[in-house]
Amino acid sequence: MKFSLRIVPVGLAALLVIGLVGCAQGRQRPAPGRDAANADWRQMATAEDRDRLRQWRKSWQAGIEAARKSGHGRDIDAEGALLDPDRAIDGAVPPTGSYRCRVFKLGADGTAMRDFTAYPAVNCRIATNGAISSFYKIDGAQRPSGMIFHDSSSRAVFLGTMMLGDETRTVDYGRDPKRNMVGFVERVDLNRWRLVIPSPPFESMVDVIELVPASQPER
Repeated sequence: MKFSLRIVPVGLAALLVIGLVGCAQGRQRPAPGRDAANADWRQMATAEDRDRLRQWRKSWQAGIEAARKSGHGRDIDAEGALLDPDRAIDGAVPPTGSYRCRVFKLGADGTAMRDFTAYPAVNCRIATNGAISSFYKIDGAQRPSGMIFHDSSSRAVFLGTMMLGDETRTVDYGRDPKRNMVGFVERVDLNRWRLVIPSPPFESMVDVIELVPASQPER
């Protein structure tokens, strides 16, 4: 099966075709051309990433607690449902289109980081080919890109990798644990979604990426 996602960065198209490389510990790769929409993300995710998802609430609560203790309680409350781990509604996968994305890093992981960092909105994209959806962040020094797997009506699972700096190619998932990314995609309002990344490889305890359609006025 071929994919023609012309807007996908170089490297992500290959990641879609193979259905995400199996973990480096020797798990068998899905056959090329396999319909990733019908694949089980649990069979593709590394053991480390599956553990990150199991511990998602612990990571989120630790990040929120650290941010509040450092004096950012009002900043957290101002975001309403976005930073509330128990707020999600049906329609987890965002429709195809251009989005404005804001990244929130909660809880410092390292002495050089702050416990609350909110970045300005940048461009990102949801692409769809049949039943397969993908997410990638177009702008910024850190750019997650990968696949979205339907899991339930109110939650989807993201598996991908991180592009850094001026890189133009993605690293295959499973090749470099420091680049692997796993998270949940949820809808929190009529036109507002989030990608939650628990225990990212560096900088924070949890990352929350807000997605709103690019046609909406910026917040």
